[in-house]
Amino acid sequence: MDLGAALDWAADRAHAKGFAGVTVACEPTGHRWMVLAQLAAERGMSFVCVQPAASSWARKTEDLTTDKTDDKDAVLIARLTAELRCYLPEPVDQANAAWTRLRHLGSRREELLEQHVSCVQTLRDLLECVWPAALETAKHPFRSTTFVAALAVVVGQGRGRDGGDLDRTRRLGLARFERAVRAEVTRRGGVRPCLRIVRRLFAALDDSAGVVAHRPAVFERLEWTLADWDTARSNLTDIETRMVCVLDELGLTALVTSIDGLSPVGAAAILAQTGDLTRFTSARAVVKHAGLAPRERKSGTFTGRARLTGAGRPQLRVAAWRAVWGCLQTNRVYAARYRHLTTRETNRLTPTQAQTAVAGAILRQLYAVVTQQRAWDPVIAAHGTTMWKETASTTAA
Repeated sequence: MDLGAALDWAADRAHAKGFAGVTVACEPTGHRWMVLAQLAAERGMSFVCVQPAASSWARKTEDLTTDKTDDKDAVLIARLTAELRCYLPEPVDQANAAWTRLRHLGSRREELLEQHVSCVQTLRDLLECVWPAALETAKHPFRSTTFVAALAVVVGQGRGRDGGDLDRTRRLGLARFERAVRAEVTRRGGVRPCLRIVRRLFAALDDSAGVVAHRPAVFERLEWTLADWDTARSNLTDIETRMVCVLDELGLTALVTSIDGLSPVGAAAILAQTGDLTRFTSARAVVKHAGLAPRERKSGTFTGRARLTGAGRPQLRVAAWRAVWGCLQTNRVYAARYRHLTTRETNRLTPTQAQTAVAGAILRQLYAVVTQQRAWDPVIAAHGTTMWKETASTTAA
């Protein structure tokens, strides 16, 4: 069906009945809502979206069943829109092009992070099966450039020299093995290898623990997985560089990084999920959009345990959660808030609950920084208002 023709038909019917115009509403499924939004904009029609969760609840309350047909859903969406239980989606016009690009870059970054984690898990699982001694040579093997470089030398990544033949690698001798690892570390952007890890890995070549018969096949797969991991990391660096460039284009880099501990990439990852923060009516709306708003449970004298709603953008929650770790290390306001929440006498929070509260605070203060075009102030962040700062200045005078 031609959606444009359907909208033209709706406009003619509306004018014939004396209405001033048409409001187009739909559920935001996939990319189709963007096409409909553009068609509506070309005809000067208002366009809104209804959350699929809202229409699902309305469908159940209609007749206490889960019946679903296109005709019934159209009536429900129209009814919810008339009750203003809808929202304005992101614009699809050219003026929003930079935000659109940031969102797609953020989606690509999430895909690459999944590939990154998947490769690491595959490498760990395979080594645990056929050569577990290798994993004991470093405290955090896959965070160590030396370990990864040495593993690449052993499996013969990109060279086909030893191809995972541990006897052949052992015959090289420690000195030649160290030189090969040093060259691989340099190729990977490192400065010098950790000789302690190199010598431990060389000693582990004699270890026969694991499924030895599977080693040749597994080492061949390790070579491919290492190549995939290198590609994913290289692409991830490129995507993050582009995201920061978009942040510069929007003129927000200096503002968002004024929050101590929030990196340009971390801020760009959050904004890629929220879009333009000025479209939100309040900071609390952003927190609700992430599903980080607490949900109360009270009835009479009963007070239940507050939990997160969990309704919202999961990837926004993940981006805010990742930002917490850097902020807790270098941001004194958030660190003090975390200590207070986990050590207070009444209603003490667990570390995970306190980190979630800090994630919500980051979103609220990021909203204030972007919408007010004002750098982050630790005094305002700690006390929630400028009143304390003004009072302190007056007292000092």
